Amino acid sequence: MQTEITAPVSIFDDVGRLCNFGWARGPFFHYDRELLWTPGRLITESERYIIFSPTHLFAFELYDAGALGHISICAVSLLDKAISRKFEKLSFPTGILKLPNQSEETIIKTAINDSLIEFICIEDGGRIIKIDAPQLSHNNRLRGEVVLMTQEDAQSIVTYAPWRRQTERFQLIRCSPWYTTEGVMQFENKPLLFNKGRAWGIYEWARIARPKKDIHYWAAACGMYKGQQIGFNVGYGSADSTAGTENAFFVNGVLHKLDQVTFKISPSNWLEPWHFTSNNNRLEMTFIPVQHNSYQNNFLFYSLRTRQFFGFFFGKITLDDGSLLHFNNITGITERRKTDN
Repeated sequence: MQTEITAPVSIFDDVGRLCNFGWARGPFFHYDRELLWTPGRLITESERYIIFSPTHLFAFELYDAGALGHISICAVSLLDKAISRKFEKLSFPTGILKLPNQSEETIIKTAINDSLIEFICIEDGGRIIKIDAPQLSHNNRLRGEVVLMTQEDAQSIVTYAPWRRQTERFQLIRCSPWYTTEGVMQFENKPLLFNKGRAWGIYEWARIARPKKDIHYWAAACGMYKGQQIGFNVGYGSADSTAGTENAFFVNGVLHKLDQVTFKISPSNWLEPWHFTSNNNRLEMTFIPVQHNSYQNNFLFYSLRTRQFFGFFFGKITLDDGSLLHFNNITGITERRKTDN
């Protein structure tokens, strides 16, 4: 049985051991890096946003893994399938990105070489993203500002899980796949408008004390279908998800909890359709990739290999009240991330 946490708790007990594993509908788990026993080179802290309009998708990530890290910017044209990106490797970045302990305390301003990124948390759970990146691939420049707005009382999926037989390792992840987005991005020498009701955003926050090897699959999406805003977050990896899986579906900001979800990927061609099913037959979903982004980061004893795919989701979900919801053409992302220390 999964364990729902319904009030604020610490992830440590009185003597510093990990406790209170489970899942929550909000940021109830208190994380403090200063209390960790884990060596700094095994701690990962990251902040990630994916925003998209009917024509373009942009993904921004700040990633600090102790011995190495990166700043990643990816711009995808959903119409002609073109991609432009910037991947800035960071050696020993611990603390440089100044990522906060809590997801609701996000005020981050990062300037690396010629790029400037700002993530700002505002009142009512909204977010502001400011970007100025003049040297993306294909001589493209990306600059602009967008505001991510939330619905009143919108819920998030937050999971806190250990690794089996590794008492000091854990995975704490939050995903909010329901933002509406407004603003302008200047890309390919033309303005791209993000209009409320036609543009969306996904926020992911992660704090992880890693084992030596890990592999993690993830997918998330958001959009409007037949007058309802829907979104989801599904994923799994080598962490012990007995107390709470990452899998949840959202309708107008309300969370509907799922148990296990399986990713079915063609081993010969990852650009073929992906299929998703849940163990209790509540979810059946297909993903159609339109573009692929991959990168590898290696330094001394640590490596990170990531494969991302952007595209559209189709399927059906049985909600918590037993009603059946069909959805089509919802924009999102899938990913496989593998780490090795």
